[in-house]
Amino acid sequence: MRPARPLAALFALLLLGAAAARAQEVPAAGQEDLRCLGCHGKPGFKKVLSSGQVLDLFVDPTFLRLSSHKERRCVECHADVNEVPHKERPQRVNCRRCHYEGNTAGAPQGERYLDFENSVHGKALKAGNTKAPVCQDCHGDHNILPGDNGRSNVAHAHVPQVCGACHLQVYAQYRESVHGKALARGVKDVPVCTDCHGEHTIARPEETSSSVNAGNVSNTCARCHSKVAIMEKYGVKAEQVATYQESFHGIANEFGVLKAANCSSCHTAHEILPEDDPRSTVAAANIPGTCGRCHPGANANFAKGRIHLNPKDRSAGVVYWVSLGFKVLTIGTLAGLFVHILMDLYRQMKGRRRAEGGAGPAGETP
Repeated sequence: MRPARPLAALFALLLLGAAAARAQEVPAAGQEDLRCLGCHGKPGFKKVLSSGQVLDLFVDPTFLRLSSHKERRCVECHADVNEVPHKERPQRVNCRRCHYEGNTAGAPQGERYLDFENSVHGKALKAGNTKAPVCQDCHGDHNILPGDNGRSNVAHAHVPQVCGACHLQVYAQYRESVHGKALARGVKDVPVCTDCHGEHTIARPEETSSSVNAGNVSNTCARCHSKVAIMEKYGVKAEQVATYQESFHGIANEFGVLKAANCSSCHTAHEILPEDDPRSTVAAANIPGTCGRCHPGANANFAKGRIHLNPKDRSAGVVYWVSLGFKVLTIGTLAGLFVHILMDLYRQMKGRRRAEGGAGPAGETP
């Protein structure tokens, strides 16, 4: 019987070693989380609901140790869990417990949660749409990392994929676009969903507050396309923004005519392709159809003219000379009017002086 004692001692040491290793994997918040991980730390831990849905309940301790919430204890988020094991299924975590302006929990300051409630997603959730996303759907649950971390769900390069989990068709279009392909090549300057739609303040295009509203689209695109340094870096003309703003469409849009064409009216919103791509809405063969959305009867002649003309540049041809002619005519007319006014004032002043100089003492007539 004695030989069994060394084996028992060795087995006990192995158990202690495993427990120590597990303790090291637990977040710095405290050892009490070990009680939760006693079940949730087991790979494959799950529950099958009455509906047949399989609920994955495994929580990888490594995620917790590396996450932004590594100093938080399980029950700080799962506040409705007051016993282990718990009989009732915990409610969805309320991130607003820490994420509000003036919080002392160390969470980022700002009313992001309030912004979310007023967004299209928050309103859908409030209306009872169970498919509407909540914080965890975008940021993750136990693997939450700051946006500037390359492994984060909301890191710049991962945003389209996260949004695409719900918006499948739009994601497919974006991937094929000039922006999506640039992102796939690792271009960091390329816009992703949140650069155009916002993050927590996403609104429907019909709302005037939306950054993709017809009255705001051109300004949203201009955030990147008006920056000469960025555009030159990728061989894109930065003058497109200015030429649009000076065009009939741009001026009409600025004065509130939302039916006037904006950037997405011609280039589309997500499936933006270069003009040399035959699928592009601004390819020469497709321009009549694109313009025909607003101008019924648009024919091949619509594709013959140049788009985004700069009337200040001689390369604009006739448009340059017509523009120059109007400038000369306008300046000449205004200059002539100004000279005419000065001459008229001079004549009036001279006549007044003559009248004053010809009068004698009071009551006398010269």
